[in-house]
Formats: sequence, C-alpha cells, structure tokens
Amino acid sequence: MMRYKEEKEVKKEAFRKYLESSGVLDSLTKVLVSLYEQNDKPSSALEFTQQKLGGPSVSEYEKLQAEKCDLQIKYNELFAKHQETLRELGEVKNLHSRNSSKDDADEPETREDQPTTLVTPQH
Repeated sequence: MMRYKEEKEVKKEAFRKYLESSGVLDSLTKVLVSLYEQNDKPSSALEFTQQKLGGPSVSEYEKLQAEKCDLQIKYNELFAKHQETLRELGEVKNLHSRNSSKDDADEPETREDQPTTLVTPQH
C-alpha cells in the first residue's frame, strides 16, 4: 500500500515539473491573478480565462463556426462543379479519341516508328 502512494506522489511531482517547465503553471497563475484583480468580476470566469489564454470569445467562436459552415457549403459546391467538369472533359476526350480512330481508319496507315529511307539523287 505504501509503495502505491509513493508511485502516485512521484507521478504527481513529475507532472507538476512538466507543467512548470512548459510554462503552463506560469500562464495559469497570471490569468488567475488577473481574474482576482478584476473589480467587476466577469459573468463567466471560464470565458475570461479562455480569452486571456488566447482563445476566441463565445461570440467570436460562433462567428468562426458560421464562417466555417459557409465555407464548407461553398467548398462542396465547387467540388461538385469540379467533378462535373472532369466528367465532361472525360467525355470530350473519349469523343475525340473515337473520332481520331475513325480518321486513322480512313487514311492509309503510316507508322512513325518505321525508319524513313532517304533517296539521294544521283549525279
């Protein structure tokens, strides 16, 4: 039983050192001191703390959420249009390749990989 308490204390101390070395304790202390020094305490201590730590206010957060939603809708519309354009491009390519193969069938077959023989005129 004693060993368990010692391990728990060691873990707590390691975590405290981690919070201290990463600057979390200092930041939280500054925010709490700032809150304590407020003559008119804010209606939401949590929102005050979030703002002091650099987070958006509730209204800013809601505005960002609405903007994100609008952008997601716009993205979905543009993506659907992009997919449609790709489909149309595929159809045009297929049509072009079908027409090209018809044209090739009408003309005598010439092969580009066959060597061309140059005839030199004799003097």
